Amino acid sequence: LTRRKVVQWGIAYSVGAWGFLQGLEYVSDAFDWPEQLRQVAILALLVGLPVVLVIAWYHGDRGQQRVSGTELAIISLLFLIGGGIFWRYDRASEPVVTRAPESATPAAGTGVVPAVTAAGPSIAVLPFVNMSADEENEYFSDGISEELLNVLVRVEGLGVASRTSSFAYKGSKLGALAIARELKVGHILEGSVRKSGNRVRITAQLIDAEQDRHLWSATYDRELTDIFAIQDEIANAIVTALRSEIGTAGTVASVSVRADTANLEAYELYLKARELFIARKDLPESVRLFERVVELDPQFARGWEGLAAVCGIIESWGIRDRDYTARAREAANRALQLDASLSMPWAVLGMT
Repeated sequence: LTRRKVVQWGIAYSVGAWGFLQGLEYVSDAFDWPEQLRQVAILALLVGLPVVLVIAWYHGDRGQQRVSGTELAIISLLFLIGGGIFWRYDRASEPVVTRAPESATPAAGTGVVPAVTAAGPSIAVLPFVNMSADEENEYFSDGISEELLNVLVRVEGLGVASRTSSFAYKGSKLGALAIARELKVGHILEGSVRKSGNRVRITAQLIDAEQDRHLWSATYDRELTDIFAIQDEIANAIVTALRSEIGTAGTVASVSVRADTANLEAYELYLKARELFIARKDLPESVRLFERVVELDPQFARGWEGLAAVCGIIESWGIRDRDYTARAREAANRALQLDASLSMPWAVLGMT
């Protein structure tokens, strides 16, 4: 193998392939190329290794280290076939976008976003920006956004974009109008949260994406004695703006935010535990936090619901240091005893 230079070619090819993949990763990140490109490149390089070794053995036997024109043509053909497969796969994975007819064509170079067409009042709640000095408070700002989304979902006649869709734009540089167009909603709710000690400042603004104007904005400076009251204020201010601006009186009614727990520490831990569960990050810590939540407030139904949810899936992630299935059933049943309207506990019971 050494005499025919198979070993040398194998080492050289491996080093070259590794360097190529490192460069490709850097360029892909810089130009935001699709992940499939790197996958195809890795597969092509793996397939190419035995080809290179065979060619090295053949030419080593002849005492040459040159590739003939025929062999070069075969290698080029393989690359063309691989590129064609990647192109076809990439095209097939692109979503088909159907554009609605535009009543007017924006002037060239103005950067005007086409108006959003939404059937009835609709809204997307974007993740509120964490303005706190402590980056770990991001779970709190995300939690406030999701709580408002869950409240607005209960408003009859109001279409609300899902959490998955809205939170996909977290940290996005797209403007509100572009996001509204992609989510096919008429309104955007965005804001920020600054938490310091026992005080919180929440800024929220409602944007009419069709008319490109602010309908409402407000800043709430409060002590963290009743976070649910702040959510109630914001939600009802949004409903009022929608009712007065779009003429949906009688369709969009006022809402009420239910205080699920009076224990602020339990609620903050609940938000943190839920964020870990949703991100599927450090699930044992999520379990520990949820157990602390229900210890602080045994009547907190959503705390039991969250504990049931994370215990219901943690074993599928290879974590089996205790009987999580039994704990999931216990927590689900306790959650339903406290609030029979919850849906997640039923899903956990059906799954376990």
